[in-house]
Amino acid sequence: MAYVIGVDVGGTFTDAVLDDSAGTVLAAKAPSTPPDYSRGVIDVLEALAEQLGRPVEEMLADTHHIAHGTTSSLNALVMGNVPPVGFLTTKGHRDSIYIMNVEGRYLGSSPEQLQNVMGQSKSHGLIPKKHALEVTERLDRDGNVVVALDEESARESIRVLLAEGVSGIAVSLLWSFRNPAHEQRIRELVHEIDPTMFVSLSSEVSPRIREFARNATTIMSTQIGPGLRDYLGELESKLRERNLAGPLLVMQSNGGAVAAAEAPKNAISTVGSVLTGGVVGAVSLGGQLGHRNIIATDVGGTTFLVGLVVDGDPVRSSSTIINHHPINVPTLEVHAIGSGGGAIAWIDAGGNLQIGPHSAQAVPGPACYGQGGTEPTNADANLVLGILPERGLLGGRKPLDKNLAREAIRARIAEPLGLSIEDAAAAIYAVQNAQTGDLLRKTVVEAGHDPRDFVLYAFGGSGPAHCAAYAAEVGVREVIVPLGQVASAFSAYGLASSNIVLAAELSDPAAMPLDPTRADRNFTQLENQVLEQLNRQGLTFTRVEIEREIDMRYSMQLAEVATPIPAGNLDAEEIARASDLFEQRYAELYGEDSGFREAGIQAITYRVRATGILPFSPTLPELKSADSADASAARISTRKVCLDGKLGYVDTDVYDYSKLLAGHVLPGPAIVEVPTTTVVVPHGTTGTVDRLGNLTIVAQ
Repeated sequence: MAYVIGVDVGGTFTDAVLDDSAGTVLAAKAPSTPPDYSRGVIDVLEALAEQLGRPVEEMLADTHHIAHGTTSSLNALVMGNVPPVGFLTTKGHRDSIYIMNVEGRYLGSSPEQLQNVMGQSKSHGLIPKKHALEVTERLDRDGNVVVALDEESARESIRVLLAEGVSGIAVSLLWSFRNPAHEQRIRELVHEIDPTMFVSLSSEVSPRIREFARNATTIMSTQIGPGLRDYLGELESKLRERNLAGPLLVMQSNGGAVAAAEAPKNAISTVGSVLTGGVVGAVSLGGQLGHRNIIATDVGGTTFLVGLVVDGDPVRSSSTIINHHPINVPTLEVHAIGSGGGAIAWIDAGGNLQIGPHSAQAVPGPACYGQGGTEPTNADANLVLGILPERGLLGGRKPLDKNLAREAIRARIAEPLGLSIEDAAAAIYAVQNAQTGDLLRKTVVEAGHDPRDFVLYAFGGSGPAHCAAYAAEVGVREVIVPLGQVASAFSAYGLASSNIVLAAELSDPAAMPLDPTRADRNFTQLENQVLEQLNRQGLTFTRVEIEREIDMRYSMQLAEVATPIPAGNLDAEEIARASDLFEQRYAELYGEDSGFREAGIQAITYRVRATGILPFSPTLPELKSADSADASAARISTRKVCLDGKLGYVDTDVYDYSKLLAGHVLPGPAIVEVPTTTVVVPHGTTGTVDRLGNLTIVAQ
């Protein structure tokens, strides 16, 4: 028997899903254990082994591989909890990361935030200026050496940074993506002085044109790289001690996994890996349910994340934005805010109620956890409102204290706003739903899609409690809550469903039509690079799929559009077809007749994506059918629950998900209790259990 295990490490809980070749699907959940998250991973694996009735050592000995995803890197960047790092760049170009291409005021901001000119800030510097130093060297745009690297001055700058106690050094030199020799030599110089120092090179992390984005990407990768290296090394050692036979894989933002030993070299590629797992899981489940347009939403303890599946394929992007900085990473398009179940409710200077982005995380956790937390969170509000059971989470294994939740809300929210505790809790619930709805609107509507054409999938420990409300904010008519064995561990299910995906890219700007020989040379270089990386993963694939694309733009414009390129040697006719396809995609994105061919078209960045298809792809088992739609046999109690401040507390039926069968119908308001999450079926909606055990919520 060979197992595949997906492990999703969140800021508050760690989830795991196990699949085997016989169709078994098991899920488990355990509290995360910062700062040593590896303990939580071992805990959740032991919970899986307990369900199997086998020692964890036997289970791991029969494990084909473990696919691991984590929000810890993303959370660290979003909240600024990163160690000090150094930055080395070409003389005269240090201030590019502080000027921020004049984008630092507005990147990632909503239209409303952009209109508030007085409220804008440019204080988003990645590192203090004393940690950003210059070296003497210069390449031209073709990669030719104009000024040789001054190695002695480089050594002096390196020693200054090491004396400052930095945990890593980011190196990003001008035009280094055309010739990495100077960056590679600086790394050698660093390791001559300190062989253990973590070094990231822009020519390896982000070999792409545009200096500010390349610098920011390299610095952020360096900020999380040492911690990721140490964590994965510690985790893999613990797993090997417990007889793990297969490789430990780490999920990337591009929708596939990579061997743990490879991940820290390009640590920034793992940011957003948990939602990536959720999107991959949504594609897998959507194939079983016949859904091709999906909004995948994951609400964990710390973050709220959204991704899209359009016409059966996840929406991809060549970049993303974190804390006002552009990040050059091929990724499944992910939008995130700090608005999870542990997001802290607070009152700003204007007396307005705010939720997040700071989170209570697993330690100390929400006030109701009784672990020393005193600030109110979404979880505390949900407990006061009756949404969460007073006996606690994880089937009662994680006790909750309603009195502590009430006291936190009273002291921090209710009294300052002149509200009752119950009204303050209802306000927290309403604001949470409104701001998560705003992110959905930005993700779907601002991308040119009609939300009514989509089905919303909701997962994570907190997602099912809020999903129907935030879906209604944007007019989505149908919500799917994956229950059955995966419940809130749906991202872990997606991780277990993932293949190995590796991407390589290279900027080589040129006007269209391209010289086919030049294009073939670039693609051959990139294909050899990703195939070599695949061979280092320690896995056998059923097949390997190669995709090629070029980011193109109209001359004198910044907007680039990824354009697919066919396999094989290119000729002039195929290059011309690529130009036509670029214009077609540009029109789809920006509107008919918005292009301007007369300005000329440029090819900017070449990209190759290799997918190693693994022999396992877990599918959810069929659920036994009910004799009728009446779900009263699954009803376990009735309690007072407030889902709408205007309606107040209403007698609400509570159901045990393990007793629900396919075809059961739950009229709202209703609560479905799962050991790992709680599902809300609001007033005016109906929940129906499908053949796979998922709960479909639709308006009556």
